[in-house]
Amino acid sequence: MISTSEFKPGMTIEMDGKLYSIMSYDHVKPGKGGAFLQTKLREIESGRIINKRFRAGEKVNQAYVDTREYQYLYRSGDDFIFMDKESYVQLTLTVDQIGESYKYIKENTDIQVQMYQNNPIGVEVPDTVELEVVQSPPAVKGNTVSGGTKDVTVETGVEVSVPLFVNKGDILKIDTKTGEYMERVNK
Repeated sequence: MISTSEFKPGMTIEMDGKLYSIMSYDHVKPGKGGAFLQTKLREIESGRIINKRFRAGEKVNQAYVDTREYQYLYRSGDDFIFMDKESYVQLTLTVDQIGESYKYIKENTDIQVQMYQNNPIGVEVPDTVELEVVQSPPAVKGNTVSGGTKDVTVETGVEVSVPLFVNKGDILKIDTKTGEYMERVNK
């Protein structure tokens, strides 16, 4: 059991027999009444997002999630195939289990798979990833004085808004939490 004062984003808790991942929380102290914690939770199994209010100091069950390193092999429809690098056992996860993280996973990269009671429940991607631009419209000189942007497509199929100087073949550093362009990486 943990107190609501110990909540952190990414922590997994168990309520009503279901697992939830804490996406965000806000400590609120109204002028009248007791303080409370307003949380945004993602149900691990369905991917559904709910808002839940906890009283300050309320106790909840923490779910102990183990992470194991797997290599991402390929995608087949809505299924993602991973391989344990030690035992070579393959594991299939669905888009629902992976969530929005699938946008930042490249083939043949090592990924941390979250396991709860030896069942896969999701993946952890790094805070930033480096992806190559595969499609980029040309920047037209004179469009803007400064600060212009355009949308490019990276190797995982995701569209990212970037400055006009980014071209096809460039490698970009992207923040996986926000999906935003951070910088162009030298080749």
